[in-house]
Amino acid sequence: LCQAYTINMRAPLVLAAILGLGLAAAPRSLQSGNSSLRPEVGLQMCSLCDQFAGEAINTLLNLILQGGVVGTCGTLCSALADKTGSQALGEVCDLLCDIVGIEEFIKIIQKADLDPIYYCEELKMCAINDNGDAEITDLAIDPVSGPQGPKTISFTINSKNGTGTGELILVVQTVDGIPVEDGVLMPAQNATSFPVPQAFKLNAEPDPDCDPSQGPCEEWLPGNYQVRVEICNGQCGSNHPHTALYDRKFTNFTITG
Repeated sequence: LCQAYTINMRAPLVLAAILGLGLAAAPRSLQSGNSSLRPEVGLQMCSLCDQFAGEAINTLLNLILQGGVVGTCGTLCSALADKTGSQALGEVCDLLCDIVGIEEFIKIIQKADLDPIYYCEELKMCAINDNGDAEITDLAIDPVSGPQGPKTISFTINSKNGTGTGELILVVQTVDGIPVEDGVLMPAQNATSFPVPQAFKLNAEPDPDCDPSQGPCEEWLPGNYQVRVEICNGQCGSNHPHTALYDRKFTNFTITG
């Protein structure tokens, strides 16, 4: 069954992705509680690790560079919880750090250089497949032209050799130049999992909750919008090992006045 979830955008855009890979992306905020912080090793652990790294790796790196709080996993992770105000982040930090030990944990944080997927691969939390491939086909938008409002961006992912842990991203080139983009974690999959129909649901209309004092608000002005969809091994655009662009496709839609 397809899994649906909402992604928090870098610009005020409501985007939901319906994926047929049998695993939804991790929630965007970690919740404290033993059941959610002790998943079985596998796809759930990879998703949890990637989510944690996206929220915590920059703060952890700063704490390490500042020194004085890295003697043990408990010391470092308690400092993370205090710095972020999130007990859940501190608990996941303890979980991951205890697996490899404090010295290796610190080395991996420094080596990862703010790349969550590579960080989790180095922790052995996410699977690696450097012989994978993927192709995006049948990219379409409905409706392709019309007033502001919801749009469905659909496509299919095919693969002959399966995929490594990677990222699926959507980028919309807007009329006013405000960046609208986000990505979701794509767990490693074997070839028998494909082809997989996909759909992004894009709410192409102004967000009434957007606060312009906190950042630019996309107005979805009349005009032509280019859409780019990419699927990558590893984090798209990263220079780390186990990273490659599988495929990139473009399409367009028009917002009428």
